[in-house]
Amino acid sequence: MGFFSRLKAGLSKTRDGFVKNMDYVFSGFSRIDEDFYEELEEVLISGDLGVQTSMRLIENLRQEVKDQHIKEAGDCRQLLIDDIRRQMDVGENAYDFEQETSVLMMVGVNGVGKTTTVGKLAAKFKQEKKKRVLIAAADTFRAAAADQLATWGERVGVDVVRSEKEGADPASVAYDAACEAAAQEADVVVVDTAGRLQNKAGLMDELGKIKRVMEKIAPVGEILLVLDATTGQNGMRQAQVFSEAVGVTGIVLTKLDGTAKGGIVVTVQKELGVPVKLVGLGEGADDLAPFDPEGFVDALLG
Repeated sequence: MGFFSRLKAGLSKTRDGFVKNMDYVFSGFSRIDEDFYEELEEVLISGDLGVQTSMRLIENLRQEVKDQHIKEAGDCRQLLIDDIRRQMDVGENAYDFEQETSVLMMVGVNGVGKTTTVGKLAAKFKQEKKKRVLIAAADTFRAAAADQLATWGERVGVDVVRSEKEGADPASVAYDAACEAAAQEADVVVVDTAGRLQNKAGLMDELGKIKRVMEKIAPVGEILLVLDATTGQNGMRQAQVFSEAVGVTGIVLTKLDGTAKGGIVVTVQKELGVPVKLVGLGEGADDLAPFDPEGFVDALLG
């Protein structure tokens, strides 16, 4: 089964609720009036598109209806889909980091799949992009994280820089990894960081420290925030805090195959101005793929 087919199957929970309710509005109203717009806005919000994004979509739809002199509610469906698709544009330079020599930092709260994503990314760069890759195990507070990365490293043939001392300074491990990468002339360093609560200022400051020490050796080209898609709008709050603390450049959305809240993809991209760059559908090395806006909207809305 191809990735698009798996994405479509994975979004079935979102689609079963959100799309059915949306289609009910388009087919249930004989004319376009305030009740129609209010009902449709409620459906968008309940689909986890967020209040601001939902209101913006409705305002855009109102304008389109007026400009095109549309009378039938059913004729609005494609207008809405096209607008959602426009909101999802990731920009021309979203995947430049895959071609460049750079450092990638992975950040996020506990339990979102950060360490697994680091392993998958390393595999992707090594096998698909033919890059020389090094992993920095800068999550020194969870011994299992470094062990997990060591397993990934053995599986895909990538060196892992780690500390044997639990609780070591994460920035020191990251610095050692940057030095080792320079010595090896590695193309990409993927840095795993400890999961941290977005309301802990000290932990957030530590991310800035990791970035600063690594940039003494090489530029940090990407800071990717890993979000669990099943958290819905809570993920949006996480994204805002991490973006303010460390300058997030992209989102990795995991567990998209098990959520009824796939609308978070639209929200985070539009409201935060940070594109979703990668999506994960499972635990395998090939279950992480670049985000395809067209494919996502097609899989979500049909």
